[in-house]
Amino acid sequence: MKAIRRFTVRPVLPEPLGPLSDLARNLRWSWHTETRELFRCVDPEGWQAVGGDPVRLLGNVSATRMAELAKDRRFLRRLTAAADDLDDYLHGRRWYQSHGGDGGPDAAAFPAAIAYFSPEFGVTAALPQYSGGLGILAGDHLKAASDLGVPLIGVGLLYRHGYFRQSLSRDGWQQEHYPVLDPNELPVSLLREADGAPARVSLALPGGRSLHAHIWVAQVGRVPLLMLDSDIEENGPGARDVTDRLYGGGSEHRLLQEMLLGIGGVRAVRAYCRLTGHPAPEVFHTNEGHAGFLGLERIRELGEASEHGGSGLGFDAALEAVRAGTVFTTHTPVPAGIDRFDRDLVARHFAEGAELPGVPVDRVLQLGMETYPGGEPGLFNMAVMGLRLAQRANGVSELHGAVSRSMFAGLWPGFDAAEVPITSVTNGVHAPTWVAPEVFRLGARQIGAARAEDALTVGGSGRWDSVGDIPDADIWELRRSLREQLVHEVRDRLRASWRQRGAGSAELGWIDGVLDPDVLTIGFARRVPSYKRLTLMLRDRERLTELLLHPTQPIQIVVAGKAHPADDGGKRLVRELVRFADDPKVRHRIVFLPDYGMAMAKKLYPGCDVWLNNPLRPLEACGTSGMKAALNGSLNLSVLDGWWDEWYEPDFGWAIPTADGASTDEDRRDELEAAALYSLIEERVAPRFYDRGNGGLPDRWIEMVRRTLTTLGPKVLAGRMVREYVERLYAPAAQAHRSMDATSAQELAAWKSRVRSAWRQVAVDHVEAVDQDAAAGAAATAGLGSTLTLRVRAALGELRPDDVEVQVVAGRVDSDDAIRDARTFPLKPASGPDLEGRWVYEGPLALDRTGPFGYTVRILPSHRLIPVGAELGLVAVPSEAAGEGAGGVLLR
Repeated sequence: MKAIRRFTVRPVLPEPLGPLSDLARNLRWSWHTETRELFRCVDPEGWQAVGGDPVRLLGNVSATRMAELAKDRRFLRRLTAAADDLDDYLHGRRWYQSHGGDGGPDAAAFPAAIAYFSPEFGVTAALPQYSGGLGILAGDHLKAASDLGVPLIGVGLLYRHGYFRQSLSRDGWQQEHYPVLDPNELPVSLLREADGAPARVSLALPGGRSLHAHIWVAQVGRVPLLMLDSDIEENGPGARDVTDRLYGGGSEHRLLQEMLLGIGGVRAVRAYCRLTGHPAPEVFHTNEGHAGFLGLERIRELGEASEHGGSGLGFDAALEAVRAGTVFTTHTPVPAGIDRFDRDLVARHFAEGAELPGVPVDRVLQLGMETYPGGEPGLFNMAVMGLRLAQRANGVSELHGAVSRSMFAGLWPGFDAAEVPITSVTNGVHAPTWVAPEVFRLGARQIGAARAEDALTVGGSGRWDSVGDIPDADIWELRRSLREQLVHEVRDRLRASWRQRGAGSAELGWIDGVLDPDVLTIGFARRVPSYKRLTLMLRDRERLTELLLHPTQPIQIVVAGKAHPADDGGKRLVRELVRFADDPKVRHRIVFLPDYGMAMAKKLYPGCDVWLNNPLRPLEACGTSGMKAALNGSLNLSVLDGWWDEWYEPDFGWAIPTADGASTDEDRRDELEAAALYSLIEERVAPRFYDRGNGGLPDRWIEMVRRTLTTLGPKVLAGRMVREYVERLYAPAAQAHRSMDATSAQELAAWKSRVRSAWRQVAVDHVEAVDQDAAAGAAATAGLGSTLTLRVRAALGELRPDDVEVQVVAGRVDSDDAIRDARTFPLKPASGPDLEGRWVYEGPLALDRTGPFGYTVRILPSHRLIPVGAELGLVAVPSEAAGEGAGGVLLR
C-alpha cells in the first residue's frame, strides 16, 4: 500500500551530540575529511548505506546508538574538535579578509558581497542539483569562495527530481529515472520570516496568474546557496512543476525556469539579506545566460526607487547602473549551445499586466535581439542579453575567450575580434573536494596538514614544489593503491549494473576478473554530446582490441557518461560503447559504468593513470575533468582544447594531434585523430608506463607524475580561479558600481544617447605622416628607431574632443595589409575647430619593430565611466582617400 502523505521525522539528538546537527547541515563536510570520518564513526555500515550523507545518517541511527555515543568520551572529544574547527573556519580571517575586508590593503576595492547565479550547482552527491560540468564548476566556485572568505551568495533553483539517474537496458540503451527529492531529507533549511512563515518570492504571469516559490538555503561552508522551489501549495499545477527537473520541459517551461532564477533570484537575495543582515551584493555574476533576467529585475528596482536615494531612474540610466556591477560568464563555444526563445513568447511574459511592470517590453526585447549579420530577428538570445546587461564578460579558458570574441563579434561591429571586450578566466577545480584523502595525506606527511590545506585552497603556493622531495617508491605505491581501489569500485558498480540489466548472479562470475591493478588504466568520463566524441576510441576496433590485449603492454579503459534524455544520437553512442564493452573478448579490459556523478567521479579520477579527452577542437570551452585527474597524479592525454591548449607541456602529458583544417570533412577528421590516438598510446604512453628502471620502478613515468603535481597543481585550483575573478572582475565591477550613483548613471545614459545620435557625422577626413629623422613624408621604408609625426584631421560634428579618443593603431602587417599584434596610441588635439567643424590631432609614432609595418587611425567614443572604447560598438576609420599615401612603411 502507498502512503497518502509523506513527511520526515527528524531525530532528537542527546544534548552532548547537539553539534552533530550543525556539522551535518553545513556542506563543508563534503570536502573536509575529518568531519566525514567523524560521521563514519557514528555508524560505519549506516554511513555506507546512505552514500556518505550525514543528514540521512542521523535520521537512521537508533536511539540506543545515540545514547552510547553521548557517553563516549573519545567520540565527544572528536566532536568538540570538529565543531571548534568549523567555527574557526566560518569566522576566522581568510584570504579575502586579509586583502579586501576588515582593513585589508584592498578593502576599498573589494565588494561587500557578490551574488553568483547559476542554473545548477554540483556541491555534493547528497544534493543532486547538477547535470555536468557547468554545475560542478559552480559548486567548486562556491567552495573555493568559502575557503578564501569571499562574501558570495549563491543563487539557483531546487529541482524536485534533480537530474536523471541513468541505467542500461539489456541491449545497452540508456534509461532515465527521476527519483523524487524531499527537501526535508536534504542538507537544506527553509528561509523563514521573523514570524516563522516561509519566506516567499512571487512572479506575475500572463492572464493574472502568479508563480510563487519558497527559498531553501544550503550552507556551503561560509557561503549560503539560495534555491528557489515552486512545488508549493500556493501554485497551480503548471506553476508547481516549474522547478520539477533540471533542463526539462518545453520552451515556455525553460523560460519560466529562467525567469524564476533571474528575477525571483534577485528577490530571494533581497529577502535573505533583509532577514539575516548579510551585506547586500554590489556585484552580480551571471554564470551562463540562463540567469540573464536578473538584470531586468534590477532595472525594475532602480526604476521604482533608486538604491542611491531619490526618485527612480529611467530605463536607460538604470541600465547603466546595472551594467556597471554585473559580470557575465559564457561557457559555450557554439551558438547552438545558447538558450534562445521565440520573441513573441518573451513579449507575452513581459507585456502589460505580466512581469516587470514599468519596464517597457520593447526595451526588454531589444536586449536579446540578434542585431548582427546572420542573426535571427525572431529569436530572443539569452547570451546576447547577458552581454548587453554586463559591463564585464569572460570566457572560461584563453582559447574559449578567443572563440567567444569571434562568436559575439557582431555585437561590436567595426572592431577586430581581438578587441571584443570579452576576457577569459580559466576554470579551476576545488582540490579538497577532488583530491583523494590518500594523496592529501602523502602531501601532509611532507609539509604538514595545515600547509598542505593552504596549498590546495589558496593556490599560488610554492609549497607544491615539496612534491619533488617525495621518494619515487612512495609515489608509485600510492598510484598502485588508488588503481586497486578503482578496480574494486568498478567491479562493484559493474555487478550492480548487470543485475539492473537482468543478469543473474550465476552468469556474473567473470566480473571478478575485470580490470587488473597492475595494468595501465585510462579514464574517460563526461556528458555525451557528439562533439566530445565518446566513441572515437572505437574508430578502429581491431586496433583498439590489440591495445587492450597487448601481451606485454596492455591497457584498460573505464568509461562513463550520460546522454541528454532528448538526445537519441548521444544514446546511440552510449549503446555503441556498451556493446563493444560487453564483448567477452575484451570485457575484462574495457567497462562502461552507468550513472556517472560526483560519487563515482571521486573514485575514478584518482584511480586512472591517464585521463583521455578527445573533443572536436575548439568546442571544449574548458573541460575540467582532466584537472581533477591531474591533482591526483594522473597524466592527461588530450586534444589541445580548453585548458589543455593553454597549459600543455610534454613533461606532464600528451597532445593528440588535430586535423581541423577547413578542407577536412568530419569523417576524415575522426579517422585521422583516432589513428593519432592509437599511435600515441602504443608508441609513447604504454611504453613509458611499463618501462622499468634499475629499481623496478617506471622512473620516467613517476617524473611525469611529479611534474604534473608541481607544475599543473597550483594552476588548476579553483582558489586561483576565484582569486582571479575577485581581482580582475569583481573588484573593478564593485568600483564601477560605486561610481554609478543616480547622477552618474543619468549622465552616462544621456551621453551615450547623444553620441549615438551624432556618430554619423564623425569621420577621419585626412591623415598625413612626417618622418622626423628623414623628412621622407610617407616613405615606403624607414629606419628602426625613427619616429613618424602623425597629423589627423577629424570631423566631430556635434561632438567635442572630450567625447572621443583619436587613436593610431600600429603593428606588423601581413600580405593582406591586416595589422597583427596591434598596439594603440592616443593622439592629442592640436587645433580646431575650423570653419567646417574639423579638428586637427597630432602625435608621434615610434617605429620600434622591423619588417612589414603599418598603421591606421580611428576615432572611438570616450567617457570616464566606460572601461573600454569598444563598449558602444562605434568606430570611425579613414576612407581610402583620407589615408592615401599615409599607410604602411617597411622598416629597415
